[in-house]
Amino acid sequence: MTKEEIKDLYSMKDILERYGLPKPNRAGFICCPFHKEKTASMKIYKDSYNCFACGANGDVFSFVQSMENVDFKTAFKMLGGTYADKSDYQHKLFQYRCQKRKETKKIREEKRKALHAEVLEEIKLMKAIKLLSSVFSDDWCYAVNKIEYDIYLLGYLMTEKG
Repeated sequence: MTKEEIKDLYSMKDILERYGLPKPNRAGFICCPFHKEKTASMKIYKDSYNCFACGANGDVFSFVQSMENVDFKTAFKMLGGTYADKSDYQHKLFQYRCQKRKETKKIREEKRKALHAEVLEEIKLMKAIKLLSSVFSDDWCYAVNKIEYDIYLLGYLMTEKG
């Protein structure tokens, strides 16, 4: 695995669990394992950390380096990194899966945008029907119900439970 693949695979919370450190509090702080303290001063982010007391900061690699007192190459190998040839099967498989995940996410987003545009067009049409119909006619009631339903689908209208 490459450096980027390892960073995608492990979050800072995963690394904390690996060393048996407590989960961050609601604000994202833990007691810094690099110096003695009684109050939490190390902020844990998704892919990095920063201690406001001793100044320790970095990513998953520097955290492992500091905890194990090793160099980058050793920390890289400890996290599953390899210095293999780029034509390695595992590397190609990982790249393929990442690409497919990106494509699937893009397709899902395009479908959501298309549905959103379609629903907005229906709302405009129903509003026009509502304006042209007499109040409380069947067409008018249908238009109002359809508009409310479409607004509900878009997530702007909540049910009594929600």
